[in-house]
Amino acid sequence: MLTVFLKHDQSRPLSELKQQLAKQEFHKVFPPAGVEVLSWNITMGIGQVVVLRLPASRLAEVNLAIENTAWGVYTTEFFPTYNFMPIAQAEQEKARLSPPQ
Repeated sequence: MLTVFLKHDQSRPLSELKQQLAKQEFHKVFPPAGVEVLSWNITMGIGQVVVLRLPASRLAEVNLAIENTAWGVYTTEFFPTYNFMPIAQAEQEKARLSPPQ
C-alpha cells in the first residue's frame, strides 16, 4: 500500500486550484487505472490523504501521475504503508488471555 499526502497551495483560492487540476487532467489520470483506492480523506491541517493498494511494480506509474497532474496545486509526500490491524489484534488477544504478571 501507499499513503499519499496531497497538501494544497494555501496561497491560492480553491477555485483556482480546481481549474488547474482540471487543466492538468488530475482526476482523469490519478489514480492510474487498476490502482485500488482504499481511502481518500481530508485531514484538516494536512490536506488530502489517499491510501492506495498497488504492487510495487506500479510505484513509478503512480509517481508520474502525480508529477504530471498534481504539481503546482499540491505538494506531495509518499509513505509505504501496510495493514497492521491483524497483527495488533492478535497481540491484544494474546495479552488479554495471558495471566497477569
